[in-house]
Amino acid sequence: MALNGRLLSNVGVLAAVVEAGSFARAAEALGLTPSGVSRAVARLEGRIGVRLLDRTTRSLNLTDEGRLLYTNINPLVLGIEDAVTVAAGSSGSVRGRLRVNTDAFTSRLLLSPHIRRFLDLYPELSLELIARDQLGDLVAEGFDIAVRFGEPPSSSLVARKLIDTRMVTVATPDYLKRHGRPARPAELVNHVCIQVRNPVTGQPYAWEFQRGRKLLKVPTSGRLMLTEVGTILGTCLAGVGVAQIKALGIQEQLDRGQLVDLFPDWPDERLPLYALYPSRHLPAAKVRAFIDFVMAAIGPKPQRPL
Repeated sequence: MALNGRLLSNVGVLAAVVEAGSFARAAEALGLTPSGVSRAVARLEGRIGVRLLDRTTRSLNLTDEGRLLYTNINPLVLGIEDAVTVAAGSSGSVRGRLRVNTDAFTSRLLLSPHIRRFLDLYPELSLELIARDQLGDLVAEGFDIAVRFGEPPSSSLVARKLIDTRMVTVATPDYLKRHGRPARPAELVNHVCIQVRNPVTGQPYAWEFQRGRKLLKVPTSGRLMLTEVGTILGTCLAGVGVAQIKALGIQEQLDRGQLVDLFPDWPDERLPLYALYPSRHLPAAKVRAFIDFVMAAIGPKPQRPL
C-alpha cells in the first residue's frame, strides 16, 4: 500500500478520534468539521478494507481491527509529532492534552495536593487524571501514561520504576486506648480490622507481613468492607478499626501522631510504583514532564522515612 499525504492525514484523524472519544471533540481539536472527520475515517476504512470504528448515537468504539491498527500506528503518529517539535527547536515545550491512568490512592492521596503546581508550571497543557481499579488497554483507550502500584504486566509498555513504599498497619491512639495495642501481627485476630475489597475477586485482600524472607499471613475480620481509599483512611482516623495502607499516602498522619504504625519491626512488605507508557524512542515532552512532576511530588525527601 503506497504511503501518501492523505493516508497519513487520515491516520492522524483516526488517532485524534480515539483520543477525544468522539467525532465532535476530535473535530474541535483538529480545526475540522465533524462531517470532515467522519469522511476522513471513512476514507481510511475504504483504503484498508475493514471497519475501524463501531459507531452508534451513544458510543464510539474501536473494532478489533481498529484496535490493532491504532496500537501500531499511535506510537508512530506521536513520534512524528515529537520529530516536528524537535525540528522546530522547541523539544522542551509541554502543551496539548495529557491523559493519565491511575488508581484512586495515587490520584487522591499522592497527586491531588500537587496538581495546582503542575498546571501552573505548564499553562498550555490540559490534564485528564482518570482513577479506576484496572489498568485496561492503555494504548487503545488513548492514555499517554499510567502511574500504578505493583509489578507491571508483561506487555509492550515501557515500565519505569519511580519509587516503592511500605504497607503499614495502623490505628488511632483512641482506638488503641479502647482496644489495646497488639504486640504482634497474630493478635489482630482479636481486633476490628477494616477490610478492603479486591476488585478482581470481590473478596477482601489478605493481610500479610514481611520481615526479611519471612512472610506471615494473618486472618483478620471486621464488619466493614470498603473500596475507596478516602473512606478507608477516614474511617481509620475516626477510630473505627485497624487498617493497612501504603505509608507514602499517610506519612503526614504518622508524623503528627494521628495514626500509629503498629508493627515497625515488620518493615519489608513493600509495593513499587511504576510509570507505564507506550514503547517509543522519544517519549513526548508532556510525558517526561509528568514523570518529573511525580518524582518531585512524592519522591523521597531527606529525613523522611517511607
